[in-house]
Amino acid sequence: MNRLKTLSTIIITAIFISSCGAEATPTISPVDVQNTAVAGAFTMVAETQAAIPTATPLPPTETPTQTLVPTNTPLASPTLEVAFTPTAASNAGGDPCNAPLGSTSGPQTRIRIANETGQPIGVWFYLTKTSFGECGYASIPPINKGGDYFLAIAQGCYAAGAWTTGDKKFTIDNVRYPLCANNTDKWTLHITRDEIYLTPP
Repeated sequence: MNRLKTLSTIIITAIFISSCGAEATPTISPVDVQNTAVAGAFTMVAETQAAIPTATPLPPTETPTQTLVPTNTPLASPTLEVAFTPTAASNAGGDPCNAPLGSTSGPQTRIRIANETGQPIGVWFYLTKTSFGECGYASIPPINKGGDYFLAIAQGCYAAGAWTTGDKKFTIDNVRYPLCANNTDKWTLHITRDEIYLTPP
C-alpha cells in the first residue's frame, strides 16, 4: 500500500509540474476510456491464452475405493445468485473467453462490492480462465452511492472496472493486477475514485 501511495504522490506531483504553461489537452469521453480499458484487458488475456500450450492429455482418473469419506455440506448462502446480462459483442477468433460469463461449475466465492466513490456506479468483471475452463466477462446492475452489492461467483482471478452513472463522470479500471479470490469466504471488492482492490475476509 505504501508503494501505491508513493507512486500516486509521484504521479500527482509530475502532473502538477507538467501542467504549468502547457496548453489544456482535449478531454475524451468516459465511454471511450472504458472501452479502451476493456479492450486492453481482453488483449492481455488473449495474448496470455495464446501462449498456453494446447492438446495436453488429461491425467487418468482416480479409481474409487470402497471406503467413503464424510464431507462437510455447506449451508445455503444468503448471497444473491447473479444472472449476468450479456452485452452485445462478437467472439472474434473463436476465443471462448471473449464472451459473456455464463453459469459456472467450479467452486464459488462470495464477493461484496462496496461503492466508496460517492456516486452511483456500474461495474464490469473479466474472469481469466480457471482450472475448470471457465472464463468470460460480465457486468452487474448499477450500485447506488455508498451502496453494496453481493454476489456468488466462480473462484479465480479477475480484472475489474467501474464507471460513474452520476454527475461527475470518471472511470477506474484494474486490468494490470489480478484480483484473486481463492476460497469460499466472503471477500470485499472496494471501489473508490482512485483504485479498485480486493480484501480477504
